[in-house]
Amino acid sequence: MKDYQQILFPYAYNILGSAEDAKDVIQDVISRHYMTPREGILDEKNYLIKSVINLAINYKNKNKKIAPQRAEWLPEPVATDDNADKNLHLRDILSYSLMIMMEKLSTMERAVFILRESFDYDHKDISEVLNISEEYSRKLLSRAKARLFKPGAVTHTPGQQQKATDLLSGYIDAIRQGDVKRVENMLSAEITMIADGGPHLHVVRKICIGATEVAPLLELIFNKYQATANIVLRWINHQPAFLFYVNDRLTSCQVFEINEAGDTILQINNVVDPEKLKALQIS
Repeated sequence: MKDYQQILFPYAYNILGSAEDAKDVIQDVISRHYMTPREGILDEKNYLIKSVINLAINYKNKNKKIAPQRAEWLPEPVATDDNADKNLHLRDILSYSLMIMMEKLSTMERAVFILRESFDYDHKDISEVLNISEEYSRKLLSRAKARLFKPGAVTHTPGQQQKATDLLSGYIDAIRQGDVKRVENMLSAEITMIADGGPHLHVVRKICIGATEVAPLLELIFNKYQATANIVLRWINHQPAFLFYVNDRLTSCQVFEINEAGDTILQINNVVDPEKLKALQIS
């Protein structure tokens, strides 16, 4: 059962954007599978994948009806660096930036895009998994690509990772020194910073746009909440991130989108929702 949970996790998580919800969906599917007759199932793995995908779609649609997504909503971060669980199929987890952009899509557009672009399903396979026609699958994929204006900033190669590490090392040094101008110079002029505190935790500002606005806000947040923190660089959804620990408790996770050259920060996603930090706290 454990192997199936690891195989199924990227499918559920990429659709839901929540690791906890993904685990619940997988547990539900596996429990039902082993409690009911399985005659006629020739390929158990693909059967479970199909079941997880469709239950995740239903779960996502249900959640949207119950609680419409907040503008500052961010996906639950998943560690994808060398410290992460090696048994997870981490390569199939989408980049953090792309996960955010995927919220523009309908649930079905999202499912088709994920199956085609992440798992290399052809439209015949997608039509069978989602119970739609091949033509409709192609239309959904075309629609999804039209709404996703840019790919996520994924840093896979050692060279890209080193550039990101060097940039963020200079960035946090500038923050510590209170050099707002230097911080500003590392940011894209059109940078966006999003802070997700969840439904209960207050944040200084939920969305901030522009280097001249973001840089002083970063300094304010650091001085108020992070100055005494132990700061650890990790790779979250294939992107560099700072994890801030105060008294050994993870209080925030900042995931960075960096340009291809590795010299400019394009977006900062600040997850401070305690519920979304639980899994990272123990990883």
